[in-house]
Amino acid sequence: MKLRTRRGAIKLASLAMAGALVTSGCGLSSGSAIPLQVEPGSIRPVPELEGVTLTVGSKAFTEQLVLGYIAEFALDAAGANVRDLTNIVGSSSARHALKSDQIDLLWEYIGTSWVSYNGQTEVIPDAERAYQAVKKMDLERHDVAWTALAYGVDNTYAFAVNQENAEKYGLETVSDMAELVRENPEAGSFCLDTEFANRNDGMPGVEQEYGFKADPSKIRILMEGPIYQATANGTCVFGEVFTTDGRIKALDLKVLEDDRQFFPRYNAGINTRAEILERYPQITEVFEPVSAALNNEELKELNAEVDVEGRDPADVARDWMVEKGFVTLPDSPQNQSG
Repeated sequence: MKLRTRRGAIKLASLAMAGALVTSGCGLSSGSAIPLQVEPGSIRPVPELEGVTLTVGSKAFTEQLVLGYIAEFALDAAGANVRDLTNIVGSSSARHALKSDQIDLLWEYIGTSWVSYNGQTEVIPDAERAYQAVKKMDLERHDVAWTALAYGVDNTYAFAVNQENAEKYGLETVSDMAELVRENPEAGSFCLDTEFANRNDGMPGVEQEYGFKADPSKIRILMEGPIYQATANGTCVFGEVFTTDGRIKALDLKVLEDDRQFFPRYNAGINTRAEILERYPQITEVFEPVSAALNNEELKELNAEVDVEGRDPADVARDWMVEKGFVTLPDSPQNQSG
C-alpha cells in the first residue's frame, strides 16, 4: 500500500521555516540547566560520559516534553553535563537543530523521519522492519543515528469523535469518516493543527488515500491542545489526535480505526548525530532499559498527568524515573551519608 504525498511547495516552505526559526533567535542556544536534580538509581555513573556536555531537545508538545526530561534525567544520572533545550516548535525545526549541532539528542518517531525527513511513500507496517529501514536511511543520508527504540511506544496519528457524533453518524473507521464527508460535506468539520494540515503523512495524504476532500471552510486550525476539547464539545466533528494522549480517555473520545493502514508506525527512539553515538556508544546502554519500560499505556498516564491534572512535565518525568528506579532523589535515604 502506498502512502501518497503532496510535496513541492509545502515541503520547501517547511524547510525554509525550520531554518528561519533556528537562526532567528527562537530560543535555540546553548541550553539551560536541567530543571530538577536527580541522583543515580539503576542508571549508574558511566565513566565515559562523566562531564560530557550533551544538550537534549524536544518538540513542543506534552509527550515530547515528558520524554525530553526523561532523557535529561537519565543522562544526568549517568554523569553527563546535561543542557536543556526542550520545547522546539515543529518537527523540521527539531531535526534542523540536531543536524546543526544545536542539540545533541532527542526522542523521535520513525514514521516522522520516514515520511517527513526522507520523503518515503511506502508504509512498512512491521515495527522492526520500519525501524531498520529508517535507521539505515537516516544514517546514510543525514548522519543521524538511531538507538534504543521503544517498541512499546507507537504514538501514531488518529481521528477522534465524541460519543454523540459517533452514534449519530455511525462512525467506526476512517472510511466511515470519508464516506460522511463525501455524502454530507456540511457534517465534515475538522479540527487540525498546522503541522498535520500540511504534512505528507497528515491531512493531504489522508484525503488522497481515503478518497475525499474536506471543505476548507470546515477546517479549523488550532493548537494541538485545544483540539481535544473542541472535539469533545462538538465544535468540530473530527479532531486530529495522538493515540497516546491521556485526554482521549479523560474526555471519552472515540478513536476511529485507520482501516486502510494509512498512518505509518510512530515508535519512538533516541536520535543523535552519528559521530556522537560512535564516540559515546554507552548512550545506548543508558537508554535501552528506559525504552523497554515505556509503552503506550505508560505514556497515556504520563501525558494525562500533564494535560488533565495540570502537572509540570519535568515533575511527571522525574517521578516516573524515580518510580521505575532509574534515578533517586537527592534527599533519599540511600544518598545520605553518616
